[in-house]
Amino acid sequence: MKTLPKKILLIGNPNVGKSVIFSRLTGANVIVSNYPGTTVEFTEGLMRIDGEDIRVIDIPGIYALDPISEADKVAVRMLDESNPEDTVIINVVDATNLERNLNLTLQLLKRKIPMLVVLNLWDECQHSGIEINPDIISKIIGVPCVTTCGISGEGIKNLVDELSSAKISDFKYKSGERWNEIGKIIEKAQKISRRRHRFTEVLSDLTVNPFTGIPFALIVGFISFWLIRLMGEGLIEYVAEPLFDRLWLPVMERLSVFLGGSGFIHSLVVGDLIGGAIDFEQSFGLFTTGLFVPLGVVLPYVFSFYFILSILEDTGYLPRLAVLVDNGMHRVGLHGFGIIPMLVGFGCNVPGALSTRIMETRRERFIAMTLMAIGIPCTAQIAVVAGLLGEYGAGGLFPVFLTLFIVWVSLGVIMNKLIKGTAPELFLEIPPYRLPYFKGLLKKVWMRIVWFLKEAIPWVLFGVLLINLMFTFGIIDFIGRIFQPIISGLLGLPEAATGALLVGVLRKDVAVGMLAPLAMTKKELIIASVVLTTYFPCAATFAVLLKEFGLKDMLKATLIMITVTLIVGTSLNLIL
Repeated sequence: MKTLPKKILLIGNPNVGKSVIFSRLTGANVIVSNYPGTTVEFTEGLMRIDGEDIRVIDIPGIYALDPISEADKVAVRMLDESNPEDTVIINVVDATNLERNLNLTLQLLKRKIPMLVVLNLWDECQHSGIEINPDIISKIIGVPCVTTCGISGEGIKNLVDELSSAKISDFKYKSGERWNEIGKIIEKAQKISRRRHRFTEVLSDLTVNPFTGIPFALIVGFISFWLIRLMGEGLIEYVAEPLFDRLWLPVMERLSVFLGGSGFIHSLVVGDLIGGAIDFEQSFGLFTTGLFVPLGVVLPYVFSFYFILSILEDTGYLPRLAVLVDNGMHRVGLHGFGIIPMLVGFGCNVPGALSTRIMETRRERFIAMTLMAIGIPCTAQIAVVAGLLGEYGAGGLFPVFLTLFIVWVSLGVIMNKLIKGTAPELFLEIPPYRLPYFKGLLKKVWMRIVWFLKEAIPWVLFGVLLINLMFTFGIIDFIGRIFQPIISGLLGLPEAATGALLVGVLRKDVAVGMLAPLAMTKKELIIASVVLTTYFPCAATFAVLLKEFGLKDMLKATLIMITVTLIVGTSLNLIL
């Protein structure tokens, strides 16, 4: 192929650096989509060469073209749908693990689509004492072979230059001979010299050994959430609040004067005047609290969380954490990767719910999503709970998070015993520790934030509007009287907390913030915070639950949530 392709398929094993190379090729404008009829996500972007736009598709990492998982099937279907006349395969290979990666390479050669091979992580390969001759590999398999270091960008220009040289291989072998052929390639093209263990390899061993890995994980967790809190509070105090106070508050004050300072429309858009002034946290107007909560309170914490999470992902720590907690996660019906939706859920429950797709079975996904929806508060909710109970110190916060942890573990054990099926074993390739590619990391964070804002702001505004209307027409008071025996009797909460519980169906972080003006006792705040976390996911998470599992399993999860909430809330009311 001497002309440029119209479409490029980036294909390779997991953890070979495909996403970094994709980022180098496409820049910032990318789209994340589900393959039609599946829950498998792929990323697509555009690369511009000589005035022409070329589609670049980052296919989920796979080990072989023998379809086992849903991701394997999607990769095969994408290959089947590709036209050899306008498509090029870029097979990204981990140069430090050549033998295993060539298994996929040789299978791709048989697809008869123009192809070139990229030996990525070339710097690590050289540091590891591995010598590979890409020219020999290219000569044997009959397609171009180039070397790259995705993080530094070394070799990317050469990769782009070689696109027009991609070609269909004439390399032939029978399927039963594949590993023999791989052995011959390795023998001719690769030499390994003896060397000492590097620091990152020693660290890798320490972080998967339970004796040293568990303390390390606790330290990483403490530092991570300390940094998240530090960054979140800093962004709120020095960026969000000053911007709202200096730029948005004068606009709202003029609007308040224009609307006469009170009345139905004023209550909807500006909200109540607290002490004669607008309070972004308590006025509860569509354009005051409705905008301040997602942008001024939630967004700083979401950014902080995803920034730290992306560092943990890109350095290679998360796969090690999955291995470390695998045995414990099996107790709650999940394998080690089940920890990922829980960690993501701390940022926002919606992407946390979507990330349960990494689990192999429907049973695991149901358990993971139910546990996350009940026992994992999002970062914004944690921040607001900390604000409500912060004055009580550990005596106020500890009971909330201890209760949630006990609920999470207990419910997981119960569901594991009652729901038929088993959790598959964890088969995971652990990548070496690497320094993150900062530009790619920021792009990942930016994509997650944009996605969050698209989901969050409409629901917050709708929630604020709905609750204002319900207060105006007395619906909140009516519902409060109906559920008063439960709310006040079993849970020990004031009737006025009903409004917060209703808002919690839309946005839990907003709901927790509504508890502040109620002058509740420490006991009531603890119970309310736990109840709001456990009783129902926010509407966006609920929508994902319905979409992923259908009406029957969604109702089953809802029944579990309500039951757990009543038991836990009543128990706390009796114990505290």
